[in-house]
Amino acid sequence: MARVTYTIIVESGAENYSAYAPDLPGCVAVGDTIDETVEEMKAAIEFHIEGLKAEGYPIPRPQVISRQIDLELPAA
Repeated sequence: MARVTYTIIVESGAENYSAYAPDLPGCVAVGDTIDETVEEMKAAIEFHIEGLKAEGYPIPRPQVISRQIDLELPAA
């Protein structure tokens, strides 16, 4: 079994958090906290990949790379 690292994006909602994996269209999860959302997303990715395998589809290789950029913005 090969290890891979998929990038996920976690977004804050009005009352919870949601996440998605850009390399795995349709693979999403929600949770009450960031940590819960990340754990739910791990399970969602595993389930998504199992479904792709079962249907005979190729498993997308991770391609998305994420970086954070710190900027100092002028006062409004």
